Amino acid sequence: MLIRTALATAAVSLVAACGTMTPMMPTYSQAGLPAAVQVPAGNRVALETVGMGDITYQCSAKKDMAGQFEWVFVGPDAKLMDRSGKQVGKYYGPPATWEAMDGSKLTATQLAVAPNMAGNIPLQLVKGNPAMGSGAMQGVTYIQRVATMGGVAPATPCAAGNLGAKQIVKYQADYIFYKAM
Repeated sequence: MLIRTALATAAVSLVAACGTMTPMMPTYSQAGLPAAVQVPAGNRVALETVGMGDITYQCSAKKDMAGQFEWVFVGPDAKLMDRSGKQVGKYYGPPATWEAMDGSKLTATQLAVAPNMAGNIPLQLVKGNPAMGSGAMQGVTYIQRVATMGGVAPATPCAAGNLGAKQIVKYQADYIFYKAM
């Protein structure tokens, strides 16, 4: 009886202790990504977000190609959500800007892209420029855009008749923020 009571007390204590622990988040893995968009060694994941929103395109004349037209990327407008679905920032442009809810923000320089499946914008690796303001974006060295869905230029024709027209398409992508170790 004494042993049974001791075991029951230990089990209750263990369950109570586990209930107050923060669950361990798995570390984001770059293993399945093309080498071009992998973050260099010496950086660690600082924040994982899911961007959900819109990308605007505009019908424009092709440069140096008289009489030809194309949809040109204008800019994004998306909410950045953490893995639990809470908004932690926003992504907008031009210029492409990632802004945390604490007001810190940064722009970045594109280093590489890699194709994703048809109908999805490419995967991307950018190098962070120095952040404006102190907060979550301070010290961000790289941002990866992965797990992209949608966001490609409209399928509707772009021609002289709709030159200057804008179209908005929906997209979603994971934005993984890195800081130097």
